Order: sequence, then structure tokens, then C-alpha cells
Amino acid sequence: MILASINTNNAPNMTPIAEWLGATNPENFLVAFVALYIIVNVLTILVFNLGFARKLPVLKTIVVYVMMLFGNIFLTFLALTLPIIESLAVAAIVLGLYKLQLRRHKQESPDASE
Repeated sequence: MILASINTNNAPNMTPIAEWLGATNPENFLVAFVALYIIVNVLTILVFNLGFARKLPVLKTIVVYVMMLFGNIFLTFLALTLPIIESLAVAAIVLGLYKLQLRRHKQESPDASE
């Protein structure tokens, strides 16, 4: 009875996005990994642009993006089993709403003082 209940499947638990992209299938793993890498890069750059208050010079921006592209390889490995993409999406939504409210407040502020 005990032997029948032991799970012989050694595959790790994947996130729903990784499963949807087909990362559980060894034949589709590379395609799923590249898709996850692209999604992580897009969301990381979006969160960086929404969250960083001031503009950087061009060379510094290029260095930051290159380091992000390199560091996101490791985040993509984590995104297979941890909710990295979901967390980045929530951060992008929160920062986007903050920027929208900040822009709306700045547009209303001169009208209120006159």
C-alpha cells in the first residue's frame, strides 16, 4: 500500500506559465526557456523604466540593460519553479498605476493653485 502511494515522477513542480509554455516536456524545454527568458526581460525592463525616477545617460543605460540581460538568465531558471513572472507583472501594474496617479496629480496641481 505504501509503495503504491509513492510518487515516482521526479519532475519539479513548474509554475503555471512554465507548464503552459511546455517546460515540463523535455522536447519543448528549450523553446519554453527562451519564451520565459523573453518574458522576464520585457517585464524587468518595464519595471526598471517605471520604477527608476530619473533618466540615465545613454552609456549607463546600455550598461544597465546588458547587466539585466545577463542577470535575467538566472531569474529565468528561477522562473521555472518560482512565481517570478507573476511577481514582475504585479510590480509593473502597481508601478504603472502609481505613475498614472502621479501624472494625473501633476496635471491637476497647477489648476488648483490658480
